[in-house]
Amino acid sequence: MAEVVRQRITDGTYPPRTRVPSVLQLQAEFGIAAATGQKVHRALRTEGLIYTEPGLGSFVANRPADRPRE
Repeated sequence: MAEVVRQRITDGTYPPRTRVPSVLQLQAEFGIAAATGQKVHRALRTEGLIYTEPGLGSFVANRPADRPRE
């Protein structure tokens, strides 16, 4: 699931500063457990692809394609 969301970020499906699917939305789309959805968000935050605003959701970071991947 993280790879799918990562690809959507890099191909522009989710442009910078737009909201990415919530954990609940990931659950509905992929049929995964909440813990798995949280791991997806955590991995993408660690990579610097998304950031979370408490109470608002998670958003695509500015220019994610320019960020180095580890």
